[in-house]
Amino acid sequence: MPAVSPAEVAALAHLARLELTDDACATLAPELTAILDHVAQLASVDVTGIEPMTHAVVTTGGLRDDVARPPLPIADALGGAAATRDGYFEVPAVIE
Repeated sequence: MPAVSPAEVAALAHLARLELTDDACATLAPELTAILDHVAQLASVDVTGIEPMTHAVVTTGGLRDDVARPPLPIADALGGAAATRDGYFEVPAVIE
């Protein structure tokens, strides 16, 4: 893969609305080249027959079945509330 030039870094920075000095562009050019070389190396790996993964570690059994259940009785739900009124939580006014 061809090396990224400082002028290309400056052009990308302009598109991204970044202000970079010439020294910063010169520093970033070889770093971006190394990153793109690594991505090209990863793209060349044959992954035929390998299933895509959503996590790096296999996870099992973390969720329970989604089953409808009766709601919590109002008295139990409001039991720990600091204040209630007419079967609802009572909270301080937020908007005057």
